[in-house]
This record gives sequence, structure tokens and C-alpha cells, in this order.
Amino acid sequence: MTRREFLKKSAAIGFGAGLFFLPKGLRHELSAAETYPDLVALKGGSPEAMFERGMRVLGGMGRFVKNGQTVVVKPNMSWDLAPEFGCNTSPALVAAVVKQCRDAGARRVIIMDHSIEHWERSSKSSGIRAAAENAGAVYAPAEREGYYQKVSLNGKRLKETMIHETLLESDVLISVPVLKNHGGAGLTISMKNLMGCIWNRQAYHAGGLQSCIADFLYAKKPDLNIIDAYRVVSKNGPRGGSLADVIQMGSLIISPDIVAADTAASMLLGRKQGEVEYIRLAAQAGFGQMDLSRLNIQRITV
Repeated sequence: MTRREFLKKSAAIGFGAGLFFLPKGLRHELSAAETYPDLVALKGGSPEAMFERGMRVLGGMGRFVKNGQTVVVKPNMSWDLAPEFGCNTSPALVAAVVKQCRDAGARRVIIMDHSIEHWERSSKSSGIRAAAENAGAVYAPAEREGYYQKVSLNGKRLKETMIHETLLESDVLISVPVLKNHGGAGLTISMKNLMGCIWNRQAYHAGGLQSCIADFLYAKKPDLNIIDAYRVVSKNGPRGGSLADVIQMGSLIISPDIVAADTAASMLLGRKQGEVEYIRLAAQAGFGQMDLSRLNIQRITV
């Protein structure tokens, strides 16, 4: 899908261009008398510039990270491809997140992802490991089963899974996915990003992929979701591999509500509210708000 085709499709279903996709009746601008917004949608700047602006509106990283805490920052870092291919999170965005966590007083900031392609090549080609370490993070290896611990949970389909030890030991989890097409799940967003925290992905596919993605939240729900929609793989995801698969949307979504964040991001790729099954299941389970008309949303052009 070209950008022109995307915008034409978006307009046909009542969305605006770029990140300002919601019908006018759902727009809710922040006033001085109100509290922090539930979700901030930004467009028009670099990923790190939009992040800096969005976090100021949300009250700063200090709302989510306290002095002395351990933070896990979970990007998409699974593919042995350079940033311009859009299948991994922007390294500059990850570095900006790490820096804000350290500035907020985090004792330790860890990045991790159970990569699909070779972990060492993927962490290097994506640019994420170097950027995150330069910003003050520690890279946690994830390629061995010994790094994972079995956890029981009360999911509808997922009753137990092996989760990376860093998540179980952390105080704060920040999910920093890149929005993209996914051949199995439909879309990769924040909930799907958490599949990179488990050991056995095949168990999800065998047990019902959509349900298992939502069920993981019974074990661990991110405290903050930062969705990179700057370069978006619009087809042939989750890997892509051709620049022809990439749309440059120049957008970012930030919210502590994973259901709201994923709902808003899904609409960027033309999905209606409730259309993505794992988002709908998570909303039904009470993990967040899918009805964006109930939320305080601020839109910003950087």
C-alpha cells in the first residue's frame, strides 16, 4: 500500500491523515483545568522529538519511574535489518526512552528482546543495542532457555508460560514497539511486542495466538506504551525486508493504557475499533479502554 492509497483508504472510513485519525466527535483537547491525558498522539517530528514532547504533556517520566527502580524497556529488536526497513523500533527513540528513565532516577535500565533472527546480528543491525547502551542501558541476553522462568497465570487460553527473568525482577516495564503488519496476528503493536518476552512462541500459535497475546497481560502489563509509527511496514510483516513495504507516517502514540494505545495505533493502518481480536479480548478482560471516545486524548503536531 502506498502512502497515497493509505490516506485515501483512511479518508473513506472517516479518519484524518497521519495520526489525526479519529472522527471530530471523538477529539478531546486538554485544557488547563484537566489532568494528564490518557493518550497522546503526535506527528510531524523525529521519533525522539515527538517522544520528548509527548512525555512533557504526560507529566514526565517521573510519573512512571521512581528513584532507585529497575526498568525494562522492551523494543522490537528481532530482525537483522537496518532501521530504514521499519521492522525494528527506532534506535533513537529507544535511546531517548532509556535516557529519560535514567534521568528520572532509575537504578538500572535493561533492554531485551527474544529475537527471531540471530540475536547478535539483530541487535547490531537494528542499531538498538548500541544506541541504548550509549544512553545508559544494559543489554540482557535472551537466546537461552535458562534466562526464562515458568509463570502460572489466569488466562483464558494461556495458563502458563516462560517469561524472561528481567521482567519478573523489574519494577517498571515500558513497551516500545514499532507498528507494523503481521501475517499471523494481523498487527504488531504493544501487546504483540510482549511476545518477545517469552521463550516458546510456538505455544502461543498452538494455543490460539490472539487469546494468548491478550492473556499475557495477566502476568505482566506495561506501565507505559510508546508506539513507534514513524516508519511502518504496511505489508509482508512482521519482517518486511523491502523499502516498498514501508510507509513513512511520522507518528507516535504514548499511553499508560495498552488497550487504548493499541486501538489508536491499529486505526493508523485502517482497522476499526474492535476489529483486532487480541485488542478486543484484552479490553473484555479489563486491561484497558478500547472505546476511545471515553478517553482524554491530546493531539500534537511537532
